[in-house]
Amino acid sequence: MTGPVAFVKAHWRLLLLAVFITGAMVSLFVPGGVMGDNSYVETQDSGATNLEYGLDLEGGTRISAPVTGMTAENIDAGAVRENGSVDRERLTEIERTLYDETGLETGNVRVSVDDDGNAHAELFTENVSEAEFAAALAEAGVEVDPDEDIRDGVTAETRQQMVDTIQSRINAAGLSGGNVYESARLGGGYYIVTEAPDMGAEELRNLLAERGIVEVRAYYPTDDGNHTNETVLTGNDIANVDPPEIDQRTGSSVVPVQVDSNAAPEFQSRLNELGFTDEGIGQCDLRGNGETISFQEEYNRDQYCLVTVIDGEPVDAHSMGPDLASSMSAGSWENNPTFQMGAQNTEQAQSLSVNLQSGSLPAPLDFSEDQTYSLSPALADQFKLYSLVIGALAVITVSGVVFLRYRNPRVAAPMIVTAMSEVIILLGFAALIRMPLDLSHVAGFIAVVGTGVDDLVIIADEVMDQGDVSSRRVFESRFRKAFWVIGAAAATTVIAMSPLAVLSLGDLRGFAIITILGVLVGVLITRPAYGDILQRLLTDR
Repeated sequence: MTGPVAFVKAHWRLLLLAVFITGAMVSLFVPGGVMGDNSYVETQDSGATNLEYGLDLEGGTRISAPVTGMTAENIDAGAVRENGSVDRERLTEIERTLYDETGLETGNVRVSVDDDGNAHAELFTENVSEAEFAAALAEAGVEVDPDEDIRDGVTAETRQQMVDTIQSRINAAGLSGGNVYESARLGGGYYIVTEAPDMGAEELRNLLAERGIVEVRAYYPTDDGNHTNETVLTGNDIANVDPPEIDQRTGSSVVPVQVDSNAAPEFQSRLNELGFTDEGIGQCDLRGNGETISFQEEYNRDQYCLVTVIDGEPVDAHSMGPDLASSMSAGSWENNPTFQMGAQNTEQAQSLSVNLQSGSLPAPLDFSEDQTYSLSPALADQFKLYSLVIGALAVITVSGVVFLRYRNPRVAAPMIVTAMSEVIILLGFAALIRMPLDLSHVAGFIAVVGTGVDDLVIIADEVMDQGDVSSRRVFESRFRKAFWVIGAAAATTVIAMSPLAVLSLGDLRGFAIITILGVLVGVLITRPAYGDILQRLLTDR
């Protein structure tokens, strides 16, 4: 049988290797050849490749800090009905009682039900004792023992939300190569670890210190001649956020936002009810000095201000504009619910935009127990150079040993090329999924070169050390025997490395992941391809 089908059938292992190498080259060198949306990431100086570098090779800061909070687990809250459904009104009732009893601000209480149907109550503060927590729960009709049922720390769901939110915040801030993960602490508990290349310790700490709870509050007059604040919009009601810009009319920094379609009608209706779209147009004398909000001067008129608030602190205040007021008054604004949230300067606008895009942190981090590690970009560049030199030395050393062992270029040259193809495929995969490379990954690549050549040596020795190998049938029999040996060794390596890849053990995790991927690429792609090459070089056609 001849033709394309026969060719593919006869050379499918080599063709598979060629496909993976081609894909790796595209991921490494073709602009845009990586996964994910890169629109939020500033261009990273990664040379001629699409590789991203982590802390060790780019410089930056790593901060590890526990989450502030305490949890009452598996409480009998009456929030789960007999049919397994969740009574949301009961959860809201408990949360409201906890706020009333503890006096905590918005965002510091959570009552939830996990996938197993167990209810949990969490307080994200250090200012409430376990006894006070238990007493507040008792007021809500939930009886707990403060010594047995309440513990320090938050639930796994809250920690995962912390990781996801911080990762989104880093992405929204345009930091390429940032990484966020959870790490177990000695003696119990967990750290949230944040790595941000090319960022100083103080800058990263400021980014993490903000809870990012964004609100729009209406400041308006009451019937008794005073004024009051009312939250009319929260960050959860924002559906889309555009980059900060300068308002051409006022010259101030603003963040254009689009309100969620479910929240827009209520927002519009409430501002109409409060008079913002009528007598309140242009009626705000609140002004900022760059840091705080205050009245510009003594005023003798009612104030109607839309105040932007972050973490309880007002950052800017604006009057209702005539165009926005007209569309809200007519009831048409909810069909295209966009407006501009104000800020006093470009830095505040950028912070507001980041917080709106990433969402608020469910709990604060405890920086009194943080661990900070910083590396200067200059030292990171040295590590990058040394990694390249050590990698080249490893390749040269292995190549020399292989040539001395076999003294046959037909055996040794394909062996070295095949081993290097594993590294290329792994680098392409790292570029494709935007994996930030650190020194632990470099160690993994060097280990892959060593173990890969070991397996190829086993194949060559098994095939050649037992005499004549000119027959394809004899070659295939010996190759299968060698492949079973390296397959068993690969399985052992994967099993041994799996705990390191799964557990939160810092740099060991990166080493284990690269080693496991290298073993899988070798067994499934490069070792069979090397067997085909060796067969065509050593057997009769």
